Amino acid sequence: MDTQKLLYCVLCYFLLSLLSGQQVVRGSLAPHHHHHHHNHRHISKFRPSKLFVFGDSYADTGNTGKARHSWKYPYGITFPGKPAGRSSDGRVLTDYVAKFVGVRSPIPYRWRKYGIPLLKYGMNFACGGTGVFQTLYPGPNMTTQIDTFHPLITDNVFTIRDLQSSVALVTLSGNDYAYIAGSGGSAQAIQSFIPKVVKQLAVNLKRIHGLGVKKVAVTALQPLGCLPRSTAMASFRQCNGTINLLVNYHNLLLEKAVATLNNETNDSPFLILDLYASFMFVIENKGKSPGSRKFENPLKPCCFGISSDYNCGNVDESGAKKYTLCKDPKASFFWDGAHPTQEGWNAVYSALQPTLEHLY
Repeated sequence: MDTQKLLYCVLCYFLLSLLSGQQVVRGSLAPHHHHHHHNHRHISKFRPSKLFVFGDSYADTGNTGKARHSWKYPYGITFPGKPAGRSSDGRVLTDYVAKFVGVRSPIPYRWRKYGIPLLKYGMNFACGGTGVFQTLYPGPNMTTQIDTFHPLITDNVFTIRDLQSSVALVTLSGNDYAYIAGSGGSAQAIQSFIPKVVKQLAVNLKRIHGLGVKKVAVTALQPLGCLPRSTAMASFRQCNGTINLLVNYHNLLLEKAVATLNNETNDSPFLILDLYASFMFVIENKGKSPGSRKFENPLKPCCFGISSDYNCGNVDESGAKKYTLCKDPKASFFWDGAHPTQEGWNAVYSALQPTLEHLY
């Protein structure tokens, strides 16, 4: 325990020295209220008609293999009514961003041959479990996802004109760090890895924009210390502050990287969707924001393994369930150990709307 306290103090000192003289915007508990006019999208000449998506399970709508959890019951019970590759009981962030942009949720790359007419809405390359580098799951990392996108432009599946009226959603939700932690890495090891992850993420963002995509929205890291897998030891009662300090360090570096990218361009095409602030806002307010249901205990997931050996959806050899499932997913913010419910994403989406206005 003393070592943990010491580490916590070291991290505090380290972060405070980094933040001294700078306004800590990403650590705030409320969503940022930008001064925006609801009619400004009508004034703007830019009307996005396509959405391209890169990242992980916070954005994936069906790219993982059928052996993965998102293709097993009870995933998808709210929408579409059966497991369909989303890591939730229903819709995920991509679906809400698509709704905001005014297009149908783009077809997952894996299913592109079955939905040719849907290509007009863009394409989703995100794959659950992946990151910018190697992770615990075999799947195309973000560089590979962009490599897959590139030939679709050279082959004119998507034209330069298409790209000029498109936006990209990029999610990075911590799988790179889970890989280090899972390999026995310490908090110090993760801390020294954070600049490398953010640097590679910035390279990816620049490349997506360089291919012709007009606007690129990237997620800040959500409060990993508040995910049920981090709070289970505390009976889902309190977030892990040490983990969230590391998250704030990632988000601070991301903010600097995005500011640099915007300074290199004329039209500031990059923006951050602050999942840290929006998750914390919903958790702190128990979802009592306009247009969302109240979450009794926002940290407690709807679906969770009966012990640390099991996860939501696990069954034993005889088919017996090794997880518990709540009666009403709408009353929970978190669906499983790491992902929000559809209702949870809806609450996060409400908090993100002022930022999303900047996609226009």
